Amino acid sequence: MPVSIRVLLADDQELIRIGLRLFLETQEGIEVVGEAQDGAEAVARAAELRPDVVVMDIRMPVLDGVAATARLTAPGRDHTPGVLILTTFDLDEYVYGALRAGAAGFLLKDAPRHRLLEAIRVVHAGDALLSPTVTRRLVQEFAARPAVAGRPSPLLDALTPREREVLVLVARGLTNGEIGEQLVVTEATVKSHVGRLLAKVGARDRVQLVIFAYANGLATAGD
Repeated sequence: MPVSIRVLLADDQELIRIGLRLFLETQEGIEVVGEAQDGAEAVARAAELRPDVVVMDIRMPVLDGVAATARLTAPGRDHTPGVLILTTFDLDEYVYGALRAGAAGFLLKDAPRHRLLEAIRVVHAGDALLSPTVTRRLVQEFAARPAVAGRPSPLLDALTPREREVLVLVARGLTNGEIGEQLVVTEATVKSHVGRLLAKVGARDRVQLVIFAYANGLATAGD
C-alpha cells in the first residue's frame, strides 16, 4: 500500500481547519496528522509530527504564515516539510514574502477542491505550484521594476542553451509535460533539465526559478 502524504493544517479559523480536515481525510493517500491555530504552533507541531506538507494560512496571530514558513524551511533543520500557502488574500503583499521565505505552493481558499489535492501532491513531490492569479501578479511585479543595469547573475554562464529554453518555459508557468510537448522531448528529460537548473542557480524550487528568470531578463511580462 502506498504511503500516505502526512499533512498538517495551520489556520487561525477553526471552521476552516475542520472543513479541510473533513475533506482531506476522505481522500486516498492523504493523512491529516494535526492542526495548528497560529504560526508558532505550526512550527512546534511540525517538529513534533514531521508532516510531509504544511497547509499554511498567511494571516495568523502570534506568528504569521510568512515567518512560520521561513522557520520551517530554514537551512539546518532536521526535517523540512513542503509548505503550501492557502489563503483568501489574492492581492496580499505577503504573497511575495511567503514565496521568498520558501513556500512551494500558493492557492486561494476559493480554489476547486481538486486543485487543493493536486497542490498537496505536487508540493509533496518536491515541485512547486502557484494559482494562475498569483503567477500573473508575480510576472507583473517583476515587469514593473526598472531594468537592472549591467550585471546579470554569473550563474547564467553555467546554463546550456537548452537549459535556458527550459528556464524560460518554467517562468511562463508551463508544467514539465507541457514543456516536453513544446520542445519535443520526454517529460523525464524535462525533469532532468529542471533538476540541473535548480542545482546550478541554487534555487529551492520552481518558484525561485521563476524569480531568477525574471530578475535576470530571461523572461518578460510580454512572453
